[in-house]
Amino acid sequence: MTSTSLPDQGLVFWPVGTGDSTTIVIDDEHVIQVDLHDMAMADDDGAVVAAVIDRLVEVLPRRGDRPYLAAFILTHADMDHCLGFADLLSKVTIGELWVTPRLWREYTEHDLPLCPDAEAFHKEAKRRVAAVEKAVAAGERPDSGERIRVVGYDTDHERHAYSELPNEYLSYPGEAVTSIDGEDLSDRFEAFIHAPFKDDCAAERNDTSLAIQVTLKNADGAEGHVLLLGDLAYDTITKIFDYSEHAERPERLTWEVLLAPHHCSKKVMYVTEDDAEVLKRDILDMIERHQAGDAVVVVSSGEFPAKNKLGDNPPHLLARARYEEIADSLICTGEYPSPDAPRPVVFGVGPDGFTLVEVDDEVGETAAKSVDVRSALAVGGIGVLAALAATVIARRRRRQPGRQGGGLDQVRRAVVTARGDEAAPQQPVGFGQR
Repeated sequence: MTSTSLPDQGLVFWPVGTGDSTTIVIDDEHVIQVDLHDMAMADDDGAVVAAVIDRLVEVLPRRGDRPYLAAFILTHADMDHCLGFADLLSKVTIGELWVTPRLWREYTEHDLPLCPDAEAFHKEAKRRVAAVEKAVAAGERPDSGERIRVVGYDTDHERHAYSELPNEYLSYPGEAVTSIDGEDLSDRFEAFIHAPFKDDCAAERNDTSLAIQVTLKNADGAEGHVLLLGDLAYDTITKIFDYSEHAERPERLTWEVLLAPHHCSKKVMYVTEDDAEVLKRDILDMIERHQAGDAVVVVSSGEFPAKNKLGDNPPHLLARARYEEIADSLICTGEYPSPDAPRPVVFGVGPDGFTLVEVDDEVGETAAKSVDVRSALAVGGIGVLAALAATVIARRRRRQPGRQGGGLDQVRRAVVTARGDEAAPQQPVGFGQR
């Protein structure tokens, strides 16, 4: 299997078919995974999806003898957002879990079955609730690997096991979180919670998705903003924008990167009225109004069809066309840079916010001089060395004392390590190659 690395600070959207797997790199020691769709087929020759868990095990920082993930955030418990969680939990220490109250309602009001990985997530969430309550009762703080944050309101709060958690383990829409796994990271990270709303606590699973704006700040003071809205549709997304605009906090809606809700579903901007599909221009206007920098909509899905058949959704070409009208660009993870050899879509933080790490086909010394090697390596495997001509517009985050230096020397070391002094790449950039 090929190897990968992570950017110093930024975002990685993995090619996983129609599902979500987003990695947020805060710094060298703190990485967050938002949702997971790990496809077993990624281990097959010629696969065009990423084996995310294998890649994370390779590249995550380590604490003790295990890879360490500072937090795992589940937007909602559908299989295309949690596939592989049990396997991840067995291989990686997860400092903190983020979960919404809807997970407990699954067992009291809804007949929809949970997939095995959602069941594993719920079991782990219950274990952590008990561990936190035990630690608090003993006058102690829970250890890393036992922490949990329940995000969102629930009118049946008192009926659920998490109701005895202290307030510091509960968060609600309108609040910002700047600590992860018990550590204050406010100088470089913030997650502003937009949803789920109390009014939606008993709604369908997609409509109770966790929605957040994540802000990363680098050492130069530059900030990148991404909106992650789960599988929400028109009504709730409109409510998110209306609330923050009316509260005069437009900065909470800023984005250079928007992960298209529900894998580019047309339900974000089309609703049924009088048996006809109607485009709701207001939501597009609101999304466009708050974009910044070189605004990019990322669609986490397989390759778009040439034409949608009746019932296809997501991804949907109508939604794609609407996003392309308002954003500077749209990138589908299943098509980037090509459907035959997709690579992770990587962004770094620069003066203009999150900026895409562009990848060229050939290695060139001039381009290599401008590359942050850790960011460049994030776009593929051994064949990634063909991508060291990447143009990284974002500035490089200031190196901390004791870290290995970068520049051409590090590029050369990486080349020699991967394929020797002079050899050309022997396999295409991408995933699933042996």
